[in-house]
Amino acid sequence: MEPGPLTISYAVASDVGQRREANEDSVYTSPRLLAVADGMGGHVAGEVASSGAVAAIAALDERLEAESAKAGVEALAEAVSDAGRRLRALVEEDSRLQGMGTTLTVLAWDGASFAVAHVGDSRAYRLREGELVQVTRDHTVVQELVDQGRISPELAVSHPQRSVLTRALQGAGEPEPDLFVLDTRAGDRYLICSDGLSDVATPEQLTEVLTTVPDPEEAVQKLVELANAGGGPDNISCIVADVAA
Repeated sequence: MEPGPLTISYAVASDVGQRREANEDSVYTSPRLLAVADGMGGHVAGEVASSGAVAAIAALDERLEAESAKAGVEALAEAVSDAGRRLRALVEEDSRLQGMGTTLTVLAWDGASFAVAHVGDSRAYRLREGELVQVTRDHTVVQELVDQGRISPELAVSHPQRSVLTRALQGAGEPEPDLFVLDTRAGDRYLICSDGLSDVATPEQLTEVLTTVPDPEEAVQKLVELANAGGGPDNISCIVADVAA
């Protein structure tokens, strides 16, 4: 007997945090696409960058819905390229936006698995049978130092350059996203978040919330509260998605 199709349920929360005046994160959710973008570039420009990236994801979603289609890594790659073109066009229209950029982590659901496109240091995690695993790799100077064995993962958590990106979506150059497909099972729980959460909450704290709060809506609210309780130094955005048979 063939197993039945998988379904997802999800919830999203975004908060300005305790120390920022504006929220420069942008999020997008639909039954097909889940995305978090964390903008940078000073006053307003970060918000412009992240919203531009999410607009490209929304445009992809409209096409998928109109065509009753499903997105794989190729469609996500084109959407990320589209996001890059949108940012370049915005900079050409307004030179004050020069230097803006954004992270982008997007998961595309096809009914059986997630395809992923990722650039920057927003993150995606998978919780399976109580074990939380980060499934994306940070595009940061500190992560490269860890990969080279020059510092330990423990030191990376508090390194002063932990937020210095080596890759991002910007108003110049071509984006270079990581593209891959996740093995997905019923019972999995996924977290997509900006570093306003992951820089503050430890993996153990994330695991505790994700394992003890079954409702996705309550879980995202608890995660925002956790980041704010830790000082809320940055904007906080998160999506929790559950996979069921």
